[in-house]
Amino acid sequence: MTIAPIIEYFSNYWPLDDLAINILNDRTIEKKLKRKEYILEQGLECNHFTFVVKGCLKMYKVDSKGNQHNLQFAVENNWIADYGSFYNQEPSDLNIEALESSHLLQIKKNDVFHLFDHSSLFDRNIRIIIENSFIEQQKRILQTISSTAQERYLYFLKKYPSLSNRISNIQIASYIGVTPEFLSTIRRKASGK
Repeated sequence: MTIAPIIEYFSNYWPLDDLAINILNDRTIEKKLKRKEYILEQGLECNHFTFVVKGCLKMYKVDSKGNQHNLQFAVENNWIADYGSFYNQEPSDLNIEALESSHLLQIKKNDVFHLFDHSSLFDRNIRIIIENSFIEQQKRILQTISSTAQERYLYFLKKYPSLSNRISNIQIASYIGVTPEFLSTIRRKASGK
């Protein structure tokens, strides 16, 4: 196993020193998922920060009517976790599932806290990840309450430029809050047909 993808990711923010790299190397788990396998299921506690080396994951909630509401996608060089469950040590309301066969690097909760205590660089990097996630969630909320479906679709394309060719219309429609049929109408309008 190599943690090179995480080291490279952090080099965009606060490059890790040798001590942090050694600790991270000792405390990182490699995981491979098949399509439709889960790393988190509703009702269980989120116990890992997960970095996607290859593949695509989605985080979603299933409502009382059985409808899926996609909150986030994570593709190569992205992190995913239910931070509320992780930090509050409570069962998650969310699921995290592989949409493709995926290669992941995970850090267990206790190991994340160990890294916080022993590496200020790791602590700073994770803080940036969480702050960026918070900013993205604020944008999503604003999109939901103040944008048209077409604007939400265009934002999705900007945020996830390669995903429209990798995931189904059902997944995209769930993310932007429309039916797959209405998404088809939006796509036709966007392409000028």
